[in-house]
Amino acid sequence: MNKPRALGPPQHHHLRSTPCTRTHQIGALLLLVATFFLTRLFDHSFAPCSNTAATAAIGRDGAHESAVARFDGGGAFAWPRRGYGDRLSLRIYVYEEDEVDGLKALLSGRDGRISPESCVKGQWGSQVKIHKLFLESRFRTRKKEEADLFFVPAYVKCVRMMGGLNDKEINRTYVKVLSQMPYFRLSGGRNHIFVFPSGAGAHLFQSWATYINRSIILTPEGDRTDKRDSSAFNTWKDIIIPGNVDDKMTSDAAVQPLPLRKRKYLANYLGRAQNKVGRLRLIELAKQFPEKLECPELKFKGPDKLGRQEYFEHLRDAKFCLAPRGESSWTLRFYEAFFVVGALSVSSCPVQHSHTGTWHRY
Repeated sequence: MNKPRALGPPQHHHLRSTPCTRTHQIGALLLLVATFFLTRLFDHSFAPCSNTAATAAIGRDGAHESAVARFDGGGAFAWPRRGYGDRLSLRIYVYEEDEVDGLKALLSGRDGRISPESCVKGQWGSQVKIHKLFLESRFRTRKKEEADLFFVPAYVKCVRMMGGLNDKEINRTYVKVLSQMPYFRLSGGRNHIFVFPSGAGAHLFQSWATYINRSIILTPEGDRTDKRDSSAFNTWKDIIIPGNVDDKMTSDAAVQPLPLRKRKYLANYLGRAQNKVGRLRLIELAKQFPEKLECPELKFKGPDKLGRQEYFEHLRDAKFCLAPRGESSWTLRFYEAFFVVGALSVSSCPVQHSHTGTWHRY
């Protein structure tokens, strides 16, 4: 009869550890030295013969160029020309609205009545501006087979706000459009670019997690989890873009900045309360310190709404522009204060842009 075996780790009664002798130490040292010299040998074997040597490469335009990238160390390193070096070799294909069935609806609504001119205004205008930039870019190609990236134009935030499509129609239309793109299926969407310029981000496309979770998403909000179970932003592939400021605000400013000594208030907040605790608290503080803080109880419409000219006249009259977090994790007040009236924006939202500039610089 077999005896039952006790569960648990095996018992090693006579196990003895092997001591590290001087022979082991000398062997490890010799291995280290051999690795170092072999690495140096391989480096010299593949390096160019001289600093003046250059490898010719033929670019897509047929011109011969140097394929050697030089560094300050005095040496030269053979570097692939395509996509690197001193000239970026990149081709971007922009889908035409009539090329794919359904794409036009994402740009102008089910009836085709929404124009780019009506969508380029306001904080969501970046969806139109980026589309225009790609159309006019020197990196644009009209041949899909030579494209590195593919841009899918859509003005869905504007179209949705103007009643051109509802949420279900947007979702259904996106799925229909993507099913007709062979290059999207070929890469799993990894080389396709989408713009979602609002706080909702890619959630405007309800099935984004199924269809474009590998695609490149451009959005002004990277931590958008308000009222969502998860964020659609992935730091490994997606890109934070500046919030859109109307061109007239920077080219033909509504008002001129005031010198700091002539500004009446220390700070102001010009926005709706939206039942947010921080905003309501500012309104109460303004009542206690009316000579230092301006926080009128503004409304979305009616007599308590500030017009564009009046808004900037108030905004420029303070040294600091307060931007307490509301429904979204970003605000146009940062850009309006910085570019238009020269005030310092103090925000409870994380500033997500390492390089900030107007759209004229992009």
